[in-house]
Amino acid sequence: MAAFVIASRPSNVLPRISATCSPVVLSAVPVTVQNRKVHHAVIPRGKGGRSSASGISATVFGATGFLGRYVVNRLGRIGSQIVIPHRCDQYDLMYLRPMGDLGQIIFMEWDARNKESIQKAIAHSNVVINLVGEEWETRNYRFEDVFVNIPQQIAKATREAGITKLVHISHLNADIRSPSKYLRNKAVGELAVRDEFPDAIIMKPAEFFGREDRFFNHFANMRWFGKAVPLIAMGKKTVKQPVHVVDVAKAIVNAIRDPDAIGKTYALVGPNRYLLHDLVEYVYAIAHRPFVAYPMPRPFYHLIAGFFEKTPFEPWITRDKIDRFHTTDMKYPGLPGLEDLGITPSTVEQKAIEILRRHRRFRFLEAELGETKPAKTVNI
Repeated sequence: MAAFVIASRPSNVLPRISATCSPVVLSAVPVTVQNRKVHHAVIPRGKGGRSSASGISATVFGATGFLGRYVVNRLGRIGSQIVIPHRCDQYDLMYLRPMGDLGQIIFMEWDARNKESIQKAIAHSNVVINLVGEEWETRNYRFEDVFVNIPQQIAKATREAGITKLVHISHLNADIRSPSKYLRNKAVGELAVRDEFPDAIIMKPAEFFGREDRFFNHFANMRWFGKAVPLIAMGKKTVKQPVHVVDVAKAIVNAIRDPDAIGKTYALVGPNRYLLHDLVEYVYAIAHRPFVAYPMPRPFYHLIAGFFEKTPFEPWITRDKIDRFHTTDMKYPGLPGLEDLGITPSTVEQKAIEILRRHRRFRFLEAELGETKPAKTVNI
């Protein structure tokens, strides 16, 4: 018992004790002073799962968004420590709390325009993930702020902190020549991040589809406006290759754990390409709703969207969203994709029912998928 007491005392007390204790007792208890340079949270241990430690301590900016909740869940289920900077109400964080073990998910308020706030959020992390985004511009945050300035500041702070892994989310169709301001700024932000942090891992996903998406649900909700779906050129000049949001979340986590992913750019797409017309037709077939499409000229579509943009609430449609949804998804045969990260992409036919069942009438809730023909695919 005496030996235990001696070992548990501070080192500066030992000289005073040595005068009254036997040298034999002191020599029998080795006293070591540990100088920790690595936090215990980043030391892998356990068999895997939420109660283990994966060795990943990640700061996830934009975790309260659509993709963020899936990324946090994937990190939490392998036992990662997650720092979630947020600007929202505490009630918006409730669904994130059970995604990790006790004490593994840490919430902190941050100011996107404050450099010290960013530095504080990443101070104890070895991975930084930038998922910050917005569907429409606001008075306080323009697309330039969200997609260029904030990612650039995050990349700069990550480099200065000595963190070796940064994951940045761009867009498959990010192009400086795009008619969409959203996509133009995504392209500029991608270059800004690469300039500040050359080893950044950049993900270029196509449009997401998932339970809370603003893609399939957007078109399904159009039935409330005139029982028909307006599409530019009937949607027959636009080709889409949507990707399931869970596959994107898996890709982010796998890229973090893959040492060969550093500095690479990934194009994340689904396995099939569809004409926008055929894709929306399939959405309505799954929902067991009548599908009526009609062509709408782009200028007139923009005119209608301009009225929705004036609402103080979330706009149902914007001019930029029209341009983005009617942009054909690019092909990047030279870039690695989901398969290179060990992920088999899910098809629209496999996951659409999870998203669109809530759009069905009561009598069709349990209708079998076999009654619906798969969407036509294209190779262009």
